[in-house]
Amino acid sequence: MDALFEKIAERLIVGKIDEVKELSQQALDQGAAPRDIIDKGLLAGMDVVGKRFKAGDMFIPEVLLCARCMHGAMDILKPLLSEADAAGVGTYLIGTVEGDLHDIGKNLVSMMLQGAGFEVVDLGTNITPQQFVDAVKEHKPTILGLSALLTTTMPKMEETIKALKEAGIRDQVKIMAGGAPVTQAFVEEIGADAYGANAASATEKAKELMA
Repeated sequence: MDALFEKIAERLIVGKIDEVKELSQQALDQGAAPRDIIDKGLLAGMDVVGKRFKAGDMFIPEVLLCARCMHGAMDILKPLLSEADAAGVGTYLIGTVEGDLHDIGKNLVSMMLQGAGFEVVDLGTNITPQQFVDAVKEHKPTILGLSALLTTTMPKMEETIKALKEAGIRDQVKIMAGGAPVTQAFVEEIGADAYGANAASATEKAKELMA
């Protein structure tokens, strides 16, 4: 069975969507547990993709294709997971802050996080501090990711953290912030827990926060 898991990972890395789905179904038919197919096949492949992307050996279009492979196989596997299995690594709530409509970076981070086993709740763009507060209460995520691409919208990250404090739920969630103008110094200044410089390092940081 391990050889089949390796094959799933290999085909995912080269972006073969149909083959990854077929191999995942084949593994199921041979009695493999859905969680094992995810962990030893899909996530093992996405782990390689993440490392290659960070090293500059893979580019965004290739990463997106690999993520589509993952999603295709997950469509087959997700309905078969028990609630305990489906929980995965943890829940990651993400959104672009109020006044900012940019989502390419956020979407890439979401895909990389899903590839690392996180359950991702994507709120979209132009999300107000209150909407973030409501979503944290509703979804109870382990980590909240705040994204901004405009310098002018960065203060909304601080406002969101203040709103979470005022709602009494700041301590219930780890907060990550990222986006082109965001820096480590800014993240420390606003009281967030971690900084994601790009999709690959954001995913690594998220895993560290879960440890």
